[in-house]
Amino acid sequence: MTDRKDIEIVQTTDSPAEVRDLILEMIHQSNEEEFGPSNMQMLRLFLRGEDGQILGGLWGRTVFKWLYVELLAVPEKLRGRGLGRELLARAEAEARQRGCIGAWLETYSPRSRRLYEACGYTLFGSMIDCPPGGARSFMSKRLDTL
Repeated sequence: MTDRKDIEIVQTTDSPAEVRDLILEMIHQSNEEEFGPSNMQMLRLFLRGEDGQILGGLWGRTVFKWLYVELLAVPEKLRGRGLGRELLARAEAEARQRGCIGAWLETYSPRSRRLYEACGYTLFGSMIDCPPGGARSFMSKRLDTL
């Protein structure tokens, strides 16, 4: 082991956004050195009410020819109207325009998992008892074979 007297490991539950950005940039740089350009682009779709208020939406990004759907939320009062399906379909269409070959996401919700399965997503992994008594599901869908 090398001498580490000049390095301190700091534990915290709160830190400036710049710290996360620095760590993320280091990861992106390392990945691009190994795999080439990631062509990362953000992808945002919002549900906006008549009054202009944001009611929900999809938050994701395309990177290394894959769409990652980080967040997708439709308020309870608007569910059952196909908005979740439409958000996914629009995100997938944009991802195809960007040259993506697939999409992936994760969910804790069995109800959301059923929606994603109905939209063509399949399970590729799960963490049992995360949350306790449930499972965290990791799902993907190929976009280049449709």
